[in-house]
Amino acid sequence: MGAAGAGHGERMGPLLALASAACYGLVDFLGGLLSRRIHFAVVTFLGQVGGLLFAVVAAVLVPADAVRSADVLWGALSGCGSAVAMHFLNRGLSRGAMSIVVPVSAVTGIALSVLCGVCFLGDRPTPLAWLGIGVTAPALWLVSGGGVRARRGRRPAADRQASMDGLTASLGVALQYVCLAQADPAGGLWPVAAGRLAAVLLLLPHTWQYASHFRQPPRLLGQAALIGAGAALGLTLYLLAAQQQMLAIAVVLASLYPAIPTILGLAALHEKVTGRQVVGLLSAGAAVVLLSLG
Repeated sequence: MGAAGAGHGERMGPLLALASAACYGLVDFLGGLLSRRIHFAVVTFLGQVGGLLFAVVAAVLVPADAVRSADVLWGALSGCGSAVAMHFLNRGLSRGAMSIVVPVSAVTGIALSVLCGVCFLGDRPTPLAWLGIGVTAPALWLVSGGGVRARRGRRPAADRQASMDGLTASLGVALQYVCLAQADPAGGLWPVAAGRLAAVLLLLPHTWQYASHFRQPPRLLGQAALIGAGAALGLTLYLLAAQQQMLAIAVVLASLYPAIPTILGLAALHEKVTGRQVVGLLSAGAAVVLLSLG
């Protein structure tokens, strides 16, 4: 890539990562709402099916120079992470506050992904980028409420369980991001399609026990599939972003998605806003500027 092409990639990388974050944030918000109307396992499975259909169509339309078996394998491993992330995320959203579950799921995911990038993949962020990375995790934790407990010193049981679901989902988030970033750009979008297929196959045995919950109005089932297609779009944007910049920066920017469902949860669902959450959202905005400049 020439100097002009490299500069264009450096400019587009952060924008693509932020677009991925916006897409995932909206998907998590809508998925969380739907998981409160129908069983979360239905939302998760049909979402992966919808994502598979979207990814296959996108992969066919976007030219691929050479699809290697290694790229397909990395995509499949990423899909396993997606399955774990969405299963526990939707379960947590179905029984806890959206402004707690989603941010918690991102914090550990960021830490593990950045650690892998720096220790094993040779990422060397600039001082400004390191400052942005350092700001992001506490910012998202503050967005989630900063671990503030309810009155009488205890958080409601549902929120405790939902927070644990969010932490488990974060492991899947890290696996999803790190593995997908290893796919060669020459493979086009086929790694994303391989990941959606792997997620469907991984979730199928567990979903079978909830077969009776699939007796829902077609409109709701269709919404679940569309939400999954939106998640696949977000992952596609992340893949393109990771191909143009360091994994550490792509992951951190893409992981800012909790700000969107948190804001929507506060505004549309009237979840109570706190001073810590305001500080967290402002800090997340500062992290975006630092990472974009770094």
